[in-house]
Amino acid sequence: MAEGCAVASVLGMLEEREAAARGRVEGLREEAARLAEVLEAAEIELDRRVIAREELVEALAASAAGTTAVTEAGAEEEAAPSPAPVPGSTVPPWREGLPVTVLAPDCQRILGVLEGRTPAGQGPLKAREIAVGLGLETTPAKVEGVRSKARRLAERGWLLQETSGAFSVGLRSVAGPDAGPSV
Repeated sequence: MAEGCAVASVLGMLEEREAAARGRVEGLREEAARLAEVLEAAEIELDRRVIAREELVEALAASAAGTTAVTEAGAEEEAAPSPAPVPGSTVPPWREGLPVTVLAPDCQRILGVLEGRTPAGQGPLKAREIAVGLGLETTPAKVEGVRSKARRLAERGWLLQETSGAFSVGLRSVAGPDAGPSV
């Protein structure tokens, strides 16, 4: 009878440990869900701030263009090449005749990876595949950085974003600042 009591005691101890582990898993799931909500809210806030800054820059540029007279010096300045893009700079909307060199180097590299896949039979790439093509580690942070840049390129018309979340080269015109997602 003592042996049966010892087995029941061990079994009870294992059940207690299982219950504790189950409680920990549930707690971590709740924390992960909460963090996902916090991340989504932060991403929305970031997007709003980027759009606000871009709108302000466009409004100031339009205001400045409307209040200044065009002179010969102004025409010469327009003919001068634009300064080299700065890493992390904004992505201008694609339009006919706009060179890829206006993009930041990281964005140019993403376009290069996708353009290398142009031959028939090679479809769109996921962010992880683009990261591999760029020679980056496939850590979540690196892949998310590539996805963010590719999404911004797609929003501005430089890339096409498939419904599956994959990206492909496909230059198209962008309607304007209110243009929706590229899907």
